[in-house]
Amino acid sequence: MADHDRVEGAAKNMGGKVKEAAGKVTGDEKLKAEGRADQMGGKVQNAVGGVKDTLRDDRT
Repeated sequence: MADHDRVEGAAKNMGGKVKEAAGKVTGDEKLKAEGRADQMGGKVQNAVGGVKDTLRDDRT
């Protein structure tokens, strides 16, 4: 079973992509930057979840 952080990180990454695309369409540079930041945060959170999964799998 995937770690909660991996699921939440993937969702944050996808939300950031949507936000960045909306910023591109509307020409809103702030929204684009927020979207890129959300994507980066999601990738980091996903990576943390992956490490947790690996550690949990190693214990079993």
